[in-house]
Amino acid sequence: MPAPAAPPRSALVLAALAIAAAASRVPAAAPAGAATLVVANKAEATVSLLDLRTGEVVATLPTGDGPHEVAVSPGGRTAVVTNYGMRGAPGGSLTVLDVPGARVLRTIDVGAGARPHGVVFLDEARALVTAEGRKALLVVDVERGTVEAEIGTGQEIAHMVAATPDGRRAFVANIGSGTVTAVDVPGRRVLAQVRTGEGAEGVAVTPDGKEVWVTNRAADTVSVVEVASLSVVAEIPCASFPIRIAFGPGGGRALVTNARSGDVAAIDVASRKVAGRMSAALEGGSAEGKLLVFAGSTPIGVVVTPDGGRAYVAHARADAVAEFDLATSKVARTLKAGREPDGMALSALGVAAKR
Repeated sequence: MPAPAAPPRSALVLAALAIAAAASRVPAAAPAGAATLVVANKAEATVSLLDLRTGEVVATLPTGDGPHEVAVSPGGRTAVVTNYGMRGAPGGSLTVLDVPGARVLRTIDVGAGARPHGVVFLDEARALVTAEGRKALLVVDVERGTVEAEIGTGQEIAHMVAATPDGRRAFVANIGSGTVTAVDVPGRRVLAQVRTGEGAEGVAVTPDGKEVWVTNRAADTVSVVEVASLSVVAEIPCASFPIRIAFGPGGGRALVTNARSGDVAAIDVASRKVAGRMSAALEGGSAEGKLLVFAGSTPIGVVVTPDGGRAYVAHARADAVAEFDLATSKVARTLKAGREPDGMALSALGVAAKR
């Protein structure tokens, strides 16, 4: 019996295209340990909840003016957003969100003119919040909606905060003073003021809790502070305008966003050298109504997934979030949130479907 005739080439091409189109509609798997990305949109007073499986915004929730930073509780259920305010109108509140429920739970008043900015959870109920307007670090009971304690730093522009894994030490980066303030959290007292560099802004603690890394945006350096001695043990050149920093789960690599050069430096922690740079090559959008913009896309916020496979970088001027595949250092997806995305946090919980 003669073999059946082969289908024409055009039919094969159409079939291949149909298969590819069908595959593109299959949702991607969310990174292990991360289901929802919470993005603060500081130029429109909202937060976006993005489903990391589909890359789509599943909810947009209102906040106070100028939401700059956001943190998610260890269990992933609660998010706290700092409402920094606008030029000439300092903010004084926090917005508390139910992530899986996609709803605002409450607003916490932290005082007029406080300018709350950096935030990190200590446990499911309490968070540390910097208050630039009061030169202080606040301990906030998120569940009760009250300020539990206020620890004065005496430093100018207390901007970002990080804590050791056990929550006993906190470190506040002070832009105006060029220092990092070491705080004994249980004792509610300042341990030391460590001089790092001009424009000290971003801060992160290594996963083992032994070092604190500080980005000095005006000095174009990253300072490495030893927790045990509270002294600077290394200075790493990192141009240009290093503004935020995040570690992967193993602590072998630090990612630093550089707002002026428009890229992300990957620093090898062991050698303390920049091993490479990643760029999303995004176009800078309108600067109207935005607080901090450079000629390019202005990358600022950065978070790394618990499995270390992905990093999300908020490009404030481009109104976009780049998802980097850290195995290849390439952009896997470009996600849209709101106007001027900045601070971000990850939740292991997905947003519940609305009935």
